[in-house]
Amino acid sequence: MNFAALPFDAEAMLQGLIPWVLCESPTHDAAAVNRMLDLASIDLAAMGAVIERIPGRMGFAGCVRARLPHPRAGEPGVLICGHFDTVHPVGTLERLPVRREGDKCFGPGVMDMKSGNYLALEALRQLARAGVQTPLPVTVLFTPDEEVGTPSARELIEQEALRNRYVLVPEPSLTDNGVVTGRYAIARFNLRAEGRPSHAGAQLSAGRSAIREMARQILAIEAMTTADCTFSVGVINGGQWVNCVPSVCTAEALSMARRQKDLDAGVAAMLALEGERDGVRFTVTRGVTRPVWEPDAGTMALYERARAIAADLGFDLPHASQGGGSDGNFTGALGVPTLDGLGALGAGAHTLNEHILVSSLASRGRLFAGLLATLQ
Repeated sequence: MNFAALPFDAEAMLQGLIPWVLCESPTHDAAAVNRMLDLASIDLAAMGAVIERIPGRMGFAGCVRARLPHPRAGEPGVLICGHFDTVHPVGTLERLPVRREGDKCFGPGVMDMKSGNYLALEALRQLARAGVQTPLPVTVLFTPDEEVGTPSARELIEQEALRNRYVLVPEPSLTDNGVVTGRYAIARFNLRAEGRPSHAGAQLSAGRSAIREMARQILAIEAMTTADCTFSVGVINGGQWVNCVPSVCTAEALSMARRQKDLDAGVAAMLALEGERDGVRFTVTRGVTRPVWEPDAGTMALYERARAIAADLGFDLPHASQGGGSDGNFTGALGVPTLDGLGALGAGAHTLNEHILVSSLASRGRLFAGLLATLQ
């Protein structure tokens, strides 16, 4: 089939995408994420999908699992796996309004990863309109908590991946128009310093500042960064009154490594920081972890299929392993052939400059359609 002839229209796709971007959906606002899942469910229902709304847990929103009609329904097929939570709190639209500047469209979550999810559904729509039956049944799974490590949906993602032959993840494209064939390992940590309060004006020396100790530890943690394993602290909370020596300070840290053994060493180094110093107790609790996903023969065969389709469409499709975890970490680490980074091109993810290149919606949509139409 000539996938280049499929009438993908980037401008029309953008108009369909904009309502999704206007529906702000930060991870920790379950009601907001559920509203976004409602919008996606409407689009899936219009495509004839059988939709399941799976209740949320751990305080997160639920998941949407949709199965497209197929003569071989129930057999292993293709899983499209995406998340609808974003890092942007409700109200970000005031500072990052949806706007168009040439080929760029800005908005919270437009790149990571609402545009990718949208173009994946558009690929299914285009194939259906063209009368093309995918060789394998297709399941779509949209989840609510990827931006915080997928604590609530990981088990569901893994079990669904194991029921299928392939996993396609429409996270943003690499900057060179490439796709992702591996992901680095990521570990999160919860840090806590507990000191002793005192009146900061009258009895400063009687207290033991938890904030001071946390500041010292943060410098030590980030100084552990090497080429093989990085460390960063991104959230800090401490103190209640400026005239009281703070007795508690908490923080969250993240470590990333290309190889599992390097992450394991990083985890050990973090846990070794626990202890007491000058009357302040410092504890480290390990949080959620994404395993290293290293490309195997199955993933590389899937990539070669995608590369051949891209060549037919007239563009190169490089690939690489990538930092910044995704739910592809889980499916790829299980050994299920996984191709990630199939979404739109853009830049500024997680910032107030987040945007996509509108023209990439059509080209990446055709690539996605080509995969769905040829995988077997």
